Amino acid sequence: MITTQAENTLNIKGQDFLTLADYSPEIIKGLLDKAKQLKEAHLQGEASSPLQGKVLGMIFEKSSTRTRVSFEAGMLQLGGHALYLNSQDLQLGRGESIADTARVLSQYVDAIMIRTFSHDKIEELAHHASIPVINGLTDLYHPCQALADLLTIQEKKGILKGQKLVYVGDGNNVAHSLMIASAKVGVNITIACPEGYEPDSGVVKLSKEFAEQSGAEVKVSHDSLEAVKDADAIYTDVWTSMGQEAENEQRLNDFAKYQVNEYLVQKAKKDFVFLHCLPAHRGEEVTAGVIDGSNSAVFQQAGNRLHVQKAILSEIL
Repeated sequence: MITTQAENTLNIKGQDFLTLADYSPEIIKGLLDKAKQLKEAHLQGEASSPLQGKVLGMIFEKSSTRTRVSFEAGMLQLGGHALYLNSQDLQLGRGESIADTARVLSQYVDAIMIRTFSHDKIEELAHHASIPVINGLTDLYHPCQALADLLTIQEKKGILKGQKLVYVGDGNNVAHSLMIASAKVGVNITIACPEGYEPDSGVVKLSKEFAEQSGAEVKVSHDSLEAVKDADAIYTDVWTSMGQEAENEQRLNDFAKYQVNEYLVQKAKKDFVFLHCLPAHRGEEVTAGVIDGSNSAVFQQAGNRLHVQKAILSEIL
């Protein structure tokens, strides 16, 4: 049975979803439970419309496959509707202020999801909007992805607390949200990256503070072989993210020793889970043998974006 809007128990109705740092471990776990419940109901063909009449405005300043389709499909499955709003089609693309855009959209839709560059922009949007704002991705955080990551590890391993997760690659927005999410729920996480590509020091400090409360460990390492030893899960991302194309050649050189390949994963547990937020560049950050191998859960992980976002939407709207 799918709970209706009236039966929500997490008490986050009307709240923004900008970073998992804003949410308690109990709420994060509650969202995972809700996502699991919604996923099971969906697979069994059960239908419910807790968001009937609700409209989500989706602003895209960065292109997307998973974010657009999963949010749009999620709203439809919950009985609501999603509007795709390319920033160049909005007056935002012609100089209208973020504040005015937030105030105007608050008159038309019930929530805003934005996929953008600067995290300051989403904070400004949330400040001026009178409706919830959801972070579909910024240069600093990717919280919806991190929730999907946790759900996937939980499904594959049966438990989160005490798992060893190793992220190999750039200390980017995905790594940031993964660190915070892991620290909140008791997953031990190591970021293995080249020198100069470490995650933001403020995010590392914040994650370690959360880890002290959950009993988890947060580490940053430059030795990927040592880091992945006995790992329960290995995660990677593209070496060059959107907006960094001019750095591509330099990054290919700097990350060459940080490829997730058959040799590296031999150091992990035999039943390790391979994760990647996609899109993937086979032959760069990961070999085809790993991402297409039996330990890979990348498409299950991608599918879980739909279910965690449905959980978020159903709880805040």
